[in-house]
Amino acid sequence: MRRGVPTWLLLLPAVAYLLLVFGVPLGNTFWMSISEPTLGLQNFASILTDPLYARVYLRTVLVAATVTLLCLGLGYPLAHYMARRSGVVAALLLGACGLCFWISYLVRTYAWTVILGNRGPVTALARWLGVEPPPVLLFTTTASLIAMTHILLPYMVLTLYVVLARIDANLIRAAHGMGASHWQSFSRVVLPLSLPAVVSGCLLVFIFCVGFYVTPTLLGSPRDMMISSLIANEIETLLDFGSASALAMVLLAAVLVLLTVYDRLVGIDRILR
Repeated sequence: MRRGVPTWLLLLPAVAYLLLVFGVPLGNTFWMSISEPTLGLQNFASILTDPLYARVYLRTVLVAATVTLLCLGLGYPLAHYMARRSGVVAALLLGACGLCFWISYLVRTYAWTVILGNRGPVTALARWLGVEPPPVLLFTTTASLIAMTHILLPYMVLTLYVVLARIDANLIRAAHGMGASHWQSFSRVVLPLSLPAVVSGCLLVFIFCVGFYVTPTLLGSPRDMMISSLIANEIETLLDFGSASALAMVLLAAVLVLLTVYDRLVGIDRILR
């Protein structure tokens, strides 16, 4: 750039794009939340007083927390193995995690409908083992949890892997040299150094999960409706754009509060490290 040209001009196209694509729809959603059907805060008051909304929000948080814990429990050992090992196996595992991002989560959701269906391999295995009648998994909370864990697991694994791979192996050797067992070296060296990645991975998975719509709708039970499905029902069935917009704004506010707390405790920049 020539001298004298403001550097903020470099940011102008990106800022204009974000305002057009995100700012305008978000502002319109907020306006509908306070203006439909009449101007006021009655939509937010209804959300705070109606027990149905409270149950749906609580169910959404519980489902998101469960999926986050499952991803952490499955992803940490895998990421630790990939970070501490070198060779073909680790490279294949890393490639498999990356490959998941190239496959649409909608395709993976429909794949689970086949796997967990009445004529799928899970039902066939149960019958082969003599379980009659076979368990019904499709259109249950269990099916939704399995699919969401499968879809979000790569986010957890890759977030943990980036940090675990940077831990100096000499620190672990030094711990062993001082008489520490494998468990002691892990609990006192590896785990504390990887805690920021654990928090970052859990935050990513939790935020993605609270906004999931397709997977719970296709695989879950209607009785276990999550907040995204409730918003869609308010718009598509009841045509209540005001309540749907208010529900979306409350969900957005909760996510922003979560990000603010994370930024205060850890630092928002650590999500991408």
